[in-house]
Amino acid sequence: MAEEKVRCRTHTSGPDGGTNIPAWKFEAMRRAIFEVLADGPMKVADMKEAVRSHLTKDELDNLGALGWHMTTIRLELEVRGDLKRLQGSPVLVALS
Repeated sequence: MAEEKVRCRTHTSGPDGGTNIPAWKFEAMRRAIFEVLADGPMKVADMKEAVRSHLTKDELDNLGALGWHMTTIRLELEVRGDLKRLQGSPVLVALS
């Protein structure tokens, strides 16, 4: 049986663009990102370590490249409207 996947798009991907990520990875990262941003906006540059602290050891051991997954899933959440970028520099992201 095939592993369930979630299609992740970016702001620039066309109708067929994006990448498929195992659903468990998407849900673990989504949960961690939402937990991190529950306290308010955060610099994108600071998110990786904050997200790391919200994942279990098992999730971290099986995830692969944390930074790549966080960025890909964060961008998909922006496309869905669950997250928003705030104006200014450095880049801040917040829950919508």
